[in-house]
Amino acid sequence: MTRTILPGVLAMAAVVVASNILVQFLFGQWLTWGAFTYPFAFLVTDLMNRLYGAQAARRVVFIGFLVGIACSLIGTQIMGEFGPLVTWRIALGSGLAFLTAQLLDVAIFDRLRTGTWWRAPLVSTLVGSSVDTAIFFTIAFSAALTWIEPANDVAWAGEALPLLGLGPVVPLWVSLAVADWGVKLSLALVALIPFRLLVGRFSGATS
Repeated sequence: MTRTILPGVLAMAAVVVASNILVQFLFGQWLTWGAFTYPFAFLVTDLMNRLYGAQAARRVVFIGFLVGIACSLIGTQIMGEFGPLVTWRIALGSGLAFLTAQLLDVAIFDRLRTGTWWRAPLVSTLVGSSVDTAIFFTIAFSAALTWIEPANDVAWAGEALPLLGLGPVVPLWVSLAVADWGVKLSLALVALIPFRLLVGRFSGATS
């Protein structure tokens, strides 16, 4: 089993490491470059689930979780211009969001695996992505959870601004979450193409 899922493990580790690095760089006003790489973790999970089953997918998820924790711990020790590159709230939010969303993705995919080929990866990724965004941004930036890390000043994230610069006035972190969520939903649709192609290519080798 370990050798079988090794490509998935390596792919998940690559996505997690790349996302932890790219999240430090802004893309426009509401996103970071990491927003464009992290959603592919769901593609890796869904491929493992389709090709090798839910148990294998969960193993890949847990390994990805450990890699993410390692990256976060390293980030908390690296000082940037405004403090640690990764705060404890961000580390906690990232870890809980990843593990919860990915395991939910595995469970939903497994439940829908016998339906139309696109239904399981699309529904599981949409639900998982939504949960991931909600958990991460709430834990990392909500003013209601400042008690998690009182020394970490996230007042900037609570600045009242129009949603995405256009809508009703909301805390800044809500706009960041909505933008992130939009990218994840868009990439969930795009990822159906490589999902279909890769399943078609490797399904024969696993049968």
